Amino acid sequence: MSEPLVLELQVKPLDFLAAGETATHFKETLKSLGLPPDICRKAAIVVYEAEMNIVIHGGGGVMCLQVEEDKVTIIAKDKGPGIEDLELAMKEGYSSAPDFIRELGFGAGMGLPNIKKNSDELYIDTAPGKGTKLRAVIYLDKRR
Repeated sequence: MSEPLVLELQVKPLDFLAAGETATHFKETLKSLGLPPDICRKAAIVVYEAEMNIVIHGGGGVMCLQVEEDKVTIIAKDKGPGIEDLELAMKEGYSSAPDFIRELGFGAGMGLPNIKKNSDELYIDTAPGKGTKLRAVIYLDKRR
């Protein structure tokens, strides 16, 4: 088995001009590897939503893409306050984004639900005061 491809990019807090660049870069990388369009699209959605959560809530952080023979893994780590109520945060429409973020058109409460919908596996390690680490897996063989 060949070594996995690993990309890692820094995400700055509240940098809305750069927001989405990581998702675009990772999607172009997956396309260049010849992965199917549906895999590239799902991964781009997961990366974009996780990246926006880091920008809005996370105080900056790191996005990592790992491509292996059988799966794509997306890891997002932030330095934020952590998620107080993960079960509530997973509900469509729930948002803890402040008003100024919503006025910019972000913070609709679809980030984590969209990540879950576009992942085959989703793990979130978070607690108030310790930040959040998210790991989403998309399998290349849909028979799994």
